[in-house]
Amino acid sequence: MDFDALRQSTLAFVEVHKAWTPLIAGLLAFGESVAFLSLLVPATVILLGIGALIGASDIAFWPVVTAAAIGAALGDWLSYEFGRYYKEGAKNFWPMSRYPEPTRRAEDFLRRWGAGAVAIGRFFGPVRAVIPLIAGIFGVDRIPFQIANVLSAAVWAFVLLAPGAGLISWFQG
Repeated sequence: MDFDALRQSTLAFVEVHKAWTPLIAGLLAFGESVAFLSLLVPATVILLGIGALIGASDIAFWPVVTAAAIGAALGDWLSYEFGRYYKEGAKNFWPMSRYPEPTRRAEDFLRRWGAGAVAIGRFFGPVRAVIPLIAGIFGVDRIPFQIANVLSAAVWAFVLLAPGAGLISWFQG
């Protein structure tokens, strides 16, 4: 799969079909946040590009941020529920079965930080989608998980899209 071609065609589509931007951002954030699927979706780079398109056109910022936050939260929730359902058996699925060391590090991180690991982990690409899965495997309570999930998804979406949209200069001025 040619990720650069995918990035370019997605950004070209968004530029022509601006009304679809929130839906596209939400779907990309969802794909970026689902364990296993996140390896196939180069969403971070595309979302940064969408942020730049927001800054260069008349695309409304807040609907895109909201959709990206919802997509990210739903993706993490799906990963969490997958982990709760399969428990330790989830580690037998690819890629966790082929990369036990990163899985072990994610487990250690979660043991140390609890549900807060979900919020912290969202900002670190390689573990972003694995931490919610491991939280489900460990049986982290749903309420603390969802609080960390939803709040960090909102912050993540804003932080990812705002620089390109020019909001940093807006807040400074």
